[in-house]
Amino acid sequence: MKVQKILLPIIIAVGALAFLSMFIVKETNQAIVLQFGDPKRIITKPGLNFKIPFIQNVVFLDTRILNLDTPPEEVIASDQKRLIVDAFARFRIVDPLKFYISVGNERVARSRLATIINSRLRNVLGQQELQTLLSKDRTKQMALIQEGVNTEAESFGIKIVDVRIKRADLPQANSDAIYRRMQTEREREAKEFRARGAEMAVTITSTADKDVSVILANANKDSEIMKGQGDGERNKIFAEAFGRDAEFFAFYRAMQAYETALIGGQTSLILSPDSEFFKFFGNIKPKN
Repeated sequence: MKVQKILLPIIIAVGALAFLSMFIVKETNQAIVLQFGDPKRIITKPGLNFKIPFIQNVVFLDTRILNLDTPPEEVIASDQKRLIVDAFARFRIVDPLKFYISVGNERVARSRLATIINSRLRNVLGQQELQTLLSKDRTKQMALIQEGVNTEAESFGIKIVDVRIKRADLPQANSDAIYRRMQTEREREAKEFRARGAEMAVTITSTADKDVSVILANANKDSEIMKGQGDGERNKIFAEAFGRDAEFFAFYRAMQAYETALIGGQTSLILSPDSEFFKFFGNIKPKN
């Protein structure tokens, strides 16, 4: 019984030491075994591993590609125009020992990388005009930035996979000025369009009036021609009628003259009683 009481604590202690001595490296991690703060082993393969309890400890580092968003940085282009650049990078820890010795952890590494990236952004983009930075040619500049950042990041045991500009904006003051200039240009274009429209309206109206005048003139001309043809036909008929019965034709013309002269019933004529105008009135004589 006494032996069991003695062995039980020993077994528990041994089990605890065994448990504390074991650690598992996941597929997404790599590990550094430290002894009193000094690196002793680098473990890059996943699986079960061991350490000396209370003397050694383990630092795990990520093997995956990590993302880094840098704070917005103001860049002055070669034409002295300002641009607010918001970039991001993707990096991987390729040398865990160098990484641990130089920066210690991801938080410090991110801060150092952000400083390096923004510095390279200012240096490379500052040699280009704003128009180039906003065009497709900026991919060449980003390649130069990535190359420069990689050179410095190697000393941290880091490899830069990619560096890109996430967003590029003009400073607020510049944006307001550009907005006002664009508004002025749009207003000027609107005035030009309205002026062109008014000019086209005048031209169309003038052309329409001219066409109307020509159409009316042609219609009047055709009307006069038809009227002349009608008068000629009428005179021809009258002439033929006169040739067949001159006395009836004279009577018919006299009736037309009476109708024209006496229309309205208030006409006064001053004529000689012997005038040919009254020849068909018989014995009716005008009043003196």
